[in-house]
This record gives sequence, C-alpha cells and structure tokens, in this order.
Amino acid sequence: MDELFLPESYQSKLSLKETQRAIKLTKDTFQGNLARALNLDRVTAPVIVKSGCGINDDLNGVERKVSFDMLSLGGEAEVVQSLAKWKRMALKRYGYQPGEGIYTDMSAIRRDDSCDSTHSIYVDQWDWERVINASNREIDFLKGIVRLIVNALADTKEKVNLVYPQLNHFMERDVFFITTQELLNLYPDLDSKERENAITKKYKTVFIMQIGDKLSNGERHDGRAPDYDDWQLNGDILVWDEVIGAALELSSMGIRVDSKSMKEQLKKADAEDRLQYAYHQQVIDGTLPLTIGGGIGQSRMCMYMLEKAHIGEVQVSVWPDEMIETCKEHGIIML
Repeated sequence: MDELFLPESYQSKLSLKETQRAIKLTKDTFQGNLARALNLDRVTAPVIVKSGCGINDDLNGVERKVSFDMLSLGGEAEVVQSLAKWKRMALKRYGYQPGEGIYTDMSAIRRDDSCDSTHSIYVDQWDWERVINASNREIDFLKGIVRLIVNALADTKEKVNLVYPQLNHFMERDVFFITTQELLNLYPDLDSKERENAITKKYKTVFIMQIGDKLSNGERHDGRAPDYDDWQLNGDILVWDEVIGAALELSSMGIRVDSKSMKEQLKKADAEDRLQYAYHQQVIDGTLPLTIGGGIGQSRMCMYMLEKAHIGEVQVSVWPDEMIETCKEHGIIML
C-alpha cells in the first residue's frame, strides 16, 4: 500500500447517496462536453476479443491478460486492456473522415495493476479516437486537442461545483506543456514520479509529452506500447489533486503511429513479430486512417471532481481487506 494516501482529518463532502448521484452527473456532463469539443459519436465497443488477433492493447508488454476458453466457439478469448487498436480499425470500417471521431465506455480488467488510492484492477475509461490528416501529425495540433479536453474537464468541474456547492476546488484551465526530457533536465535528481509531482504541484494542470522512448539517462519516463502512440507525439494529462496532495493522471493520449514510426518503435521494443497481425499490416500499407486518440479515466476523473481521497469512493471494485479497514479508520468509505 505504498501509494495509499490518507489525508489528515479527511471526511467526504458527499454522502454515499449524493456520491452516486454526483457520479452520474459528472459522467453525463463530461461525455457530452467531450463529444461536442472533439466532434465524436458514441459507439459500442467490445469487452472481449479473440486471443492472438493482435487487437488487444499490450500496454507495457508485460501485463498478463485475463483469458478464458469459449465452450461454443472454441479457442480462447481475452478481456480487453484498452481499445487503442480496435478504435482505429472501427474508424476505417465505419467510414469516418478527418475531423470526425468516436468515443466509447471501455470496461477492462488489468489483473497486474496495483490496488491503491488511484489504481484498481478494474479500469473504466472513455476511449476516444478521431481521424486526422497527415498535416496534423505535429506538436501544435496535439496541444490544441489537449486544450479542448482540459476545457471540457474544467467545464464539468464548474457544473459539479454549482450543483454541489460543498465542493469548492478549482481546476486550472491553462495547460503547462513539457517534454519528458525537459522534465528530466529540470529535476535531474528526482525519479519520474517525483518529477511529475513537482511540475504538477507548480502548474496544477500539465501535459507531459513524448513518453515511451529512452531519455538521456538511459531510462524511460514511463512505459508505452510501441504500436499505437507515436512516442514523439503523445503524452499524459495530469492535474494537481489537493485532497491527496499529489499529481493525478487523468488521460493518456497521442497522435497514433504511422508506418514509419511504428516500424521504428517495434524495432526499439524488440517486438517486430507483431508485424504479422492484420492491424499492423494495415498501418504499414496505409489502409487504416491516421488518427489521434486516448483514454480518459472515468473513476479517476470522478475522484478528482468529487474531491475524494480514494478511487474506491467512486468505483465498486475489490480491495485488500487491510486497505478497506485502514481507509475506514481514516474516514474513507468505499462504495
């Protein structure tokens, strides 16, 4: 429980009933704001995919997927870890054009994730993807999309505070942009998590760019799969959470790989065997559209918006008994 935050004299500003109502208000408000800001249609998406099809997200390449055999179909299926690859294929199949996109409610199980104040083995997020032109594959376009998302988040926080005036924290709309190498140069004596906390505490809303490749110290800021984000054109949206006193990542996103960047990144990751899959071949030959996309954590966002100390206060999941009791002793009541 290294990442278990126990704020002194913590007490939720909302009752359990108010919390459930506020979760719905928050989610309904934000997904509407997001759809309008990015011109997205809501679509249905898979919870499971066939094993070995190359569509499931490999995340950092080491996380074990939840899989099971299928009685009537034969073979194995696995629970999705995210929908980064599926969304890009869906945009092609559905005929979306540049400037148009989709979003969906994604539910996943990540069996190897930590269980702490901000992590759960159950993951719920809005997965979104939008078609772009080749000319959009540059930093300024990425920053523009980030600002639209942050404004959608800030608008949501304002509405939630209006309905529940006991909630009074403010979300900074002015995004501070910094690359992982610039961040390392700024705080060379801190590890990556400490660097995130330092910069986010100072600027409140931060977009840390270029995640996945090795930095000048020979380390990666954080892991990122080599076959969906372009490591030079991606990043994370972080906000400073006043309740837990730490940076909170709300979104991982980026401009997706094209043929050139995917080949380069697969080679760096020693994962060129993935080129056998249909998704990868369709990126290589240009069949799939160029896109930008990401995931926005639903429970993380609700935790931040509703000024909670633990993700379990806005999400029903499973937790260690010791954690449940420790949290209860500190005024943190799980759903």
